[in-house]
Amino acid sequence: MTTPLRVLVVDGPTKRRDDVARTVMALGHEILGQATNLENVGQVTAAELPDVAMVIVGEHSEDALKLVRTIVREAACPVIAILDERDPEFVDEAARLGIFAYIAHRDDLAELQSSIDIALQRFAEHHALEGAFARRAVTERAKGILMERHSLDEQQAFNMIREQARRTNQKIVDVAEALIASHRLLSSAAKPSDQTDEMSERPNGEA
Repeated sequence: MTTPLRVLVVDGPTKRRDDVARTVMALGHEILGQATNLENVGQVTAAELPDVAMVIVGEHSEDALKLVRTIVREAACPVIAILDERDPEFVDEAARLGIFAYIAHRDDLAELQSSIDIALQRFAEHHALEGAFARRAVTERAKGILMERHSLDEQQAFNMIREQARRTNQKIVDVAEALIASHRLLSSAAKPSDQTDEMSERPNGEA
């Protein structure tokens, strides 16, 4: 059974948007933002938090690209482009902006649902990958702090983080984040003190 989704359909003449909306609803999904356009798409996307957005590509493909860019910037959901016919040039440009699927036959229920499934899967994989890169960056930063503070090599620093994670039953990234936060706190606390010491060492009357 298909999981009902909240779908934002944007751009296109009213009839085309209504046709797509009926097809989406026939799949058991909910339609959002029937009056959404280029001017308010960012606001609607942020307010409605759709699961999927569908951008209808008509004669004004530049407007469609602007819609894709705005929705992707909100990072709220995957975007599917719906075209009258296959347009490799548009698809290539839209892919650079971040669409996750496209379909050229909007009335085919099976193809439309397949495009939705593909978009959701790619979107999940994309964010999982982004999360993995973010976690790696945090761990690398924490290792760097330990290497500098305790004259350790990279493997020794990682072993310290890993052992602390085991002792406290935490994830490695959580230990790394705590270490970075502690380092920032100590660094910011030391700065006023350093400035005070520097001033106290100056001869009386020296500016």
